[in-house]
Amino acid sequence: MPDIQHILVCDDEREVADLVAHLLEREGFAVRTCYAGEEALQLLLAGAFDLAVLDIMMPGMDGFEVCRRLRASRDLRVADTPVIFLSAKSEEFDKVLGFTIGADDYVTKPFKSRELMVRVKARLRRRRGQDAPIGVLAARGIELDETNHQVRLHDEPLNLSPKEFDCLAELLRAGGSPVSARDLYERVWKAEYNASSHNAVMVYIRHLRKKLAELDSSEEFIETVWGVGYRIATNPAAELDDTADAHGAVGCNSSESGASQGTAALSAE
Repeated sequence: MPDIQHILVCDDEREVADLVAHLLEREGFAVRTCYAGEEALQLLLAGAFDLAVLDIMMPGMDGFEVCRRLRASRDLRVADTPVIFLSAKSEEFDKVLGFTIGADDYVTKPFKSRELMVRVKARLRRRRGQDAPIGVLAARGIELDETNHQVRLHDEPLNLSPKEFDCLAELLRAGGSPVSARDLYERVWKAEYNASSHNAVMVYIRHLRKKLAELDSSEEFIETVWGVGYRIATNPAAELDDTADAHGAVGCNSSESGASQGTAALSAE
């Protein structure tokens, strides 16, 4: 039986913190909740947690400062504790600042419970050093198994057509470098590039983006490099967008709509 993983949840909105804790406990995690940044930092520095989910806007010490001081710890094991910000601050500036300070992920409120859970699990897998096995191409939470012809995003299965699978495989093989529409077409379709080929590639890239967004709508995984081609986006902070805000779900800041909406959303799932 695997060891139980311990997660700290800190949010000054008690209803939100308790709701997130409930979601995590339902997935088999051991969860400790607190409601102030100072207490969260003290608990994290004790080194008893595998991951922290932190609000940003809290009285006293905010989530940014908690993360900053955590990363400054002389105990490298403590300093490397994964941090996921869970915040109503949805502006790109705030997200970029969060990643710059040292966050491992950033989820905006309101959020989808399933999306938060798969992000938590993905960060914990990386914490445990579970590298992709031979024959698997992996990046940004995407794992493509060429041998078994399977794809997963944040450990959730992704159903792709054969050409969608091959397009994604080519992008993953490039390791973040752009792949031109011509190269994609000639490698995947195995035909000579012509006037209509670019449109065919665009259609399949659009399909891939849509299917990836169905599992994780908070950021783009495939980036267009204008005039060059397409690539797997390698820097989350560089291409963050506001798409997550458009999907209602769990856990709103009380200044907007209150945690009661989160409870209602949970019961509907």
